[in-house]
Amino acid sequence: MIEIKNLSKTYHTADGEVEALKNVSLSIPDGDVYGIIGLSGAGKSTLVRCINLLERPSSGSVVIDGVDMGALSDRELRKKRREITMIFQGFNLLMQRNCLDNVCFPLALAGVRGAAAKKRAEELLETVGLRDKARAYPAQLSGGQQQRVAIARALATDPKVLLCDEATSALDPTTTASILDLIRSINEKTGITAILITHQMSVVESVCRHVAILDGGSVAESGEVSEVFSHPRSAAAKRLVYPEGDAAAELMRDTDERIIRVVFNGNQAASTPLIAHMAVERGIEANIAYASTRTIDGREYGSMLLGIRGGEAAVRNALDYMAQHDNIHAEEVDLT
Repeated sequence: MIEIKNLSKTYHTADGEVEALKNVSLSIPDGDVYGIIGLSGAGKSTLVRCINLLERPSSGSVVIDGVDMGALSDRELRKKRREITMIFQGFNLLMQRNCLDNVCFPLALAGVRGAAAKKRAEELLETVGLRDKARAYPAQLSGGQQQRVAIARALATDPKVLLCDEATSALDPTTTASILDLIRSINEKTGITAILITHQMSVVESVCRHVAILDGGSVAESGEVSEVFSHPRSAAAKRLVYPEGDAAAELMRDTDERIIRVVFNGNQAASTPLIAHMAVERGIEANIAYASTRTIDGREYGSMLLGIRGGEAAVRNALDYMAQHDNIHAEEVDLT
C-alpha cells in the first residue's frame, strides 16, 4: 500500500513561492494500476517525484508498505528505491550502450554481474518483445522500442512499484496502445503496482483501475475510473472528461435552448434509444448537440449534450424522466 498523507511541495523562486502540491492525500492499493491526471501545471510530475523522494516534500509524508520514505537514511533510501523504479517520456537510455547493457546497468548497481546479469536482462528483453534487439543501440530503435527497453530496465531489480511519468506522451496512438497493453500484462503477471502520470484521458480509460485528478496542486477528485468518468463531480474532472462537450455547449450559449448533459453508465443504458422515448412519452423535443461513447473496463459509457426548449418546466420534465432510468445521470449545464 502506498499512502500519501497531506503532502505539500513549495518551490522558492526569484519571483516568490510556488505551491506545486497542496495537502495531497491518496491511498494506492498493492497491485493497482493507478492514474494521476491533470492539465499542465497541475502538479502531476512533482507528485510522482515525491513518491520516490527525487523531490523532498515540504510537508506531509509518503508511506510505502508501512515505511515512511522521509524517515530513511540516504543509504536506506537508495536501497528502497530499487523497489520503486521509474520510466519517463524521454526514455533516458544510455545511448552509448546496447539494449542488453542498458538492462544490465541497474543489475550491476545492485551487485548482479556477469552471466547472471546477462541471463536476467535477456529474460526481460523477451518479456517486452525485444530479445532480438539485445545488441542494437537505442538510436537504431523506434520510440516505442526504446520505451520497451526502458521498461525492461525498470523491471531489472524486481521492483514492487513502477512509476510512469508521461511515459507514452511522445508516442503515436498505436504505439501508445501497445505500451499500455505491455504495462497491463506486466501488472497482471507480476502484481507490480503501476502509477501512471498523464494528461491523456485515453491512457487512464484504457488501463487504469483508479484515478486521481489534480488541479492546481490539489486533488480535485479520486476514485474508480468508471465512477469518476461516468459521473464527474468537480469542475476539473468535467473539463477532462467532457472537453469536446464543453466546446459544443459554448456554441449553444446564444441559443434559446437550455442545456442538459446525460451520462450513460453501462451497455444497456448506452444502447437504449432514450431520447426518442422521451420525446414520445413526455412530448419533450431535444436537440442532440454532442454525443460520444467510450469503453472502460469492458463496459460501454456514453455522454451527450441536449438542447431543451420550453424553459424551466421542460428542463425539469426532462431531468425527471432521466431520473427514472437506472445507470443514467443527467444535470443541467451552467454556462454562466
